Amino acid sequence: MQVERSLAFVAGEASGDLLTAPVITEVLRRAPNTHCVGVGGDRMIAAGFEPWNHVRELSVRGYVEVVRHLPRLLTLRRTLRERVIASRPQVFVGVDAPDFNLALEEQLRGQGIRTVHFVSPSIWAWRGERITQIARAVDRMLLVFPFEQKIYDAAGISASYVGHPLANMIPMTPDATGARQRLKLQLEGSLLAVLLGSRADEVRHNGPTFIAAMATIAAEQPSMRFVMPVADPALRPSIQQMLAMQSTLATRVDIVDGHSHDCLEASNIVLVASGTATLEAALFKRPMVIAYKMSPLTAWIMWRKGRIPFVGLPNILARELIVPELLQHHATPATLSRAVLDWVHDDARRERVTARFAEIHQSLKRDTARLVADAIFEVAQ
Repeated sequence: MQVERSLAFVAGEASGDLLTAPVITEVLRRAPNTHCVGVGGDRMIAAGFEPWNHVRELSVRGYVEVVRHLPRLLTLRRTLRERVIASRPQVFVGVDAPDFNLALEEQLRGQGIRTVHFVSPSIWAWRGERITQIARAVDRMLLVFPFEQKIYDAAGISASYVGHPLANMIPMTPDATGARQRLKLQLEGSLLAVLLGSRADEVRHNGPTFIAAMATIAAEQPSMRFVMPVADPALRPSIQQMLAMQSTLATRVDIVDGHSHDCLEASNIVLVASGTATLEAALFKRPMVIAYKMSPLTAWIMWRKGRIPFVGLPNILARELIVPELLQHHATPATLSRAVLDWVHDDARRERVTARFAEIHQSLKRDTARLVADAIFEVAQ
C-alpha cells in the first residue's frame, strides 16, 4: 500500500506555472497518492494539481505596482500560511516569486515545515543581501543556471543545479513552418512575434510603445506580419484597443490567446518585454530586441539595487550584450523599430546570435523535472 503524502506549491506567476507543471507530473508518476495543493495555474491544474488559489491572484510585478495590491497580497499570504500549517505538508515548494515566497517559507520553516525554493532569486544581479533571508527560509534551493552553484556553496546553503525546465520543453531545432500551421498563420513571409508581458501593468506600460514601433516596422516592411500571444484573455480588449489606433496594422496582426511558444517558434524575430520570455526566445534561437517600461519610481529603485549591466537573460548567460536592451526612456517607437529592422537587414548577425543561443540551450539542458522531484523527496525524508 502506498503512503499518502501532501506537497504544497506556490507558483507566483505564469512562468512559475509553466516551470512547475512538469514537476507535478513527475511527482505524481512516482507517487500517485501524493496530494499536490496550493497556488498554481492552468498547466499545473492539468497535471493533477489542486488549486487553493489561481496563479493570476499573485501576478504583480514592480515595487510601486505591488504597493497598490499590498493589502490583498498580505491577506492572501496570511491565509496561505495558516492553511499550510494546518495541513502539515511533507514539503512546501515556493516557485520563484521571492518577495512573496521567501517570507512565507521562513514562517513555515519556523513551524517545522520543510521548505524548497525552486528558481533562485537573481541575487547575482541585484539585492544580494537576500542571501541571509534565503539561509533562514529554505532547506534546499534549486538552481536553474549553472553559475549560481558557487554562490550558494560559498554561503553554506544547500542547493542543487537542476537545469532549466524550458531547455527540455523547447526543441533544439525549432520548426517555424509547423508552428505557423498550428496557429493557422500565413506560411510565407517574415513574422515578428511581439510579447508585451503577462501582466496588466506590463501591457499598460509596454503596449503603446511596442505597438507604435510595430506600425513603423509595417510601413518600412510591407510584407512583415505580426503575431501577439496574450497570456491572459482578459488582456485582449486593451491590446485590441491600442491596435485599433494604428490603421496600418489592421489586417497584419494575429492575436493569439496563450500559445506563446508556438508564436516564438513561428517567428523570425522577436520584440519582447524583459523576463522569462527573453530566455524562451533564445531557446527558440530567435534574434530579439528586449525592451521594458515601468513606473519611474520602480525603475529607479531597481536601478539603485542593480549589480550587473544587463537585464535580459540571454545577455546575462552570454556575459555580453548579444541582443539589444532598450529600457525606460530608451524604449521609444523609433529605437525599437530601428533595432528590429537592424536584425532584418543583417543575415550574418542573425546567424551568429543563433549559434550563441544553441550553446546556451545546451548548457541549460538537464532532466529538470526528475532532479526537482529528487530534491523534494530527499527533503521530505
